Amino acid sequence: MKYPRIRDLKEDKDLKQSDIAKIINMSDKQYARYERGETDVPLQVAIALADFYKVSLDYIAGRTNDKRGLTRSELSDEETELIKKYRSLSEGGRNRILERMDVISEQEQEQQAKIKGVG
Repeated sequence: MKYPRIRDLKEDKDLKQSDIAKIINMSDKQYARYERGETDVPLQVAIALADFYKVSLDYIAGRTNDKRGLTRSELSDEETELIKKYRSLSEGGRNRILERMDVISEQEQEQQAKIKGVG
């Protein structure tokens, strides 16, 4: 599999290809092939890169923009169910849910401000 973000991650850390190659114990040439997308990156190498950069495999693979990724283990069963239901809605339904969440959030913030103002 090719991992489109490994070059960006390297550049974000101001590192060279040779630096990363040493860190993951491979030749500079082989790592350069991975970065250019000429050769598929083996899973064990992708895991080593994810561990080094402290990002998820999904982020490296371009499947999410969240560097931490979003794994089920981070979500409660209730949160997982909410996401499934949200994803099953039409765009209009999703927008209505988001609008209602905004209203509820504003109401709760106002209540918290009142409580803090009283105390």
